[in-house]
Amino acid sequence: MKKYELALVVNARIEDEAREEVLGKAKALIERFGGVITDIVDGSKKRLAYEIQKMNEGFYYFIQFDAEPTAPAEIEHRVRIMDNVLRYLCVKREEE
Repeated sequence: MKKYELALVVNARIEDEAREEVLGKAKALIERFGGVITDIVDGSKKRLAYEIQKMNEGFYYFIQFDAEPTAPAEIEHRVRIMDNVLRYLCVKREEE
């Protein structure tokens, strides 16, 4: 298993419960494809570098997980269509 990190930028205009639901769905996707979540850096509200869908702010979440090499593509494929996710990126982390 390799180490990965999924970065999500979530809509800042939605309620806290809806943001937690988005995070829960992302965690469920990781686990569904055999990933083991090792750490979650909770989202802080930050100003975006440029406007996305007429929004200037978003909540940033970083989910670190271990998974097989095929899992990130499947996860990104499904995160792409999730509501309230403005941007996402799944990267392989360096071995520590």
